[in-house]
Amino acid sequence: QVQLVESGGGLVQAGGSLRLSCAASGSIFSINAMGWYRQAPGKQRELVAAITSGRRTNYADSVKGRFTISRDNAKNTVYLQMNSLKLEDTAVYYCNADVVVTTPVHGYNYWGQGTQVTVSS
Repeated sequence: QVQLVESGGGLVQAGGSLRLSCAASGSIFSINAMGWYRQAPGKQRELVAAITSGRRTNYADSVKGRFTISRDNAKNTVYLQMNSLKLEDTAVYYCNADVVVTTPVHGYNYWGQGTQVTVSS
């Protein structure tokens, strides 16, 4: 089994910054793509940013230039640096990872439990 544990959410004023972390643990052989999604009340979950094992990145248009995704492969951890936060960034943020597990070797997609980010005026 694999667990994704997020941290770093909280309450911040508009224009402020937060850094989210997501650490994967368990029977991990390798991790391919990792990403962050978010879901605001009454809205569908949407991709915020993703990063491949080779550190190629992809961002939602709404966060380009403000958010930066990165990863530490040695720590099986992905980060999301969020700057210039806006009210509309308020949501539950979820970590996602494509993990190849050991014994037997097989790929699965995992989600974290989510962390709340609230941006106030």
